Amino acid sequence: MSTSETVSTMAHLGQLVRQVRKEQGLTQLDVAGLAGLSNRFIIDLERGKETLHVQKVFDVLSLLGLELTARRKS
Repeated sequence: MSTSETVSTMAHLGQLVRQVRKEQGLTQLDVAGLAGLSNRFIIDLERGKETLHVQKVFDVLSLLGLELTARRKS
């Protein structure tokens, strides 16, 4: 099933990452290990930290089966 959600802040993205991670039965440590990142990075991402390395964010999203799409506002 494919669903779409508009995310416009890092806080909202972090909440979505946390929700999907928990739905998949993964801990923050699990995601960190699978993505080759520190647990601190996952914690910061889920808290909506605005100064994270973008490629690492994309790596976590991909790991969780999430896709980020940019579109122009009308």
